Amino acid sequence: MKFQVIFTYDSEYLGYVAEVPELPGCLSQGQTLDEAIENIKDAIKGYLHVLEKHGKPYVPKESQSFVGEVLV
Repeated sequence: MKFQVIFTYDSEYLGYVAEVPELPGCLSQGQTLDEAIENIKDAIKGYLHVLEKHGKPYVPKESQSFVGEVLV
């Protein structure tokens, strides 16, 4: 499965915070971007496991969005 993840650098934490908009409350962090990526993968797996355990299987949204940057 593919999920959009928003990574934000936190200057107080001195690392990255990762958030999955499609899964409310699914957050993680890491000192490096690679660590944040691995940690958010674990968080997503845990989130989906809890949904399944409570009889609420994940249903993917039909539309996907993309956040990007443009230089002007």
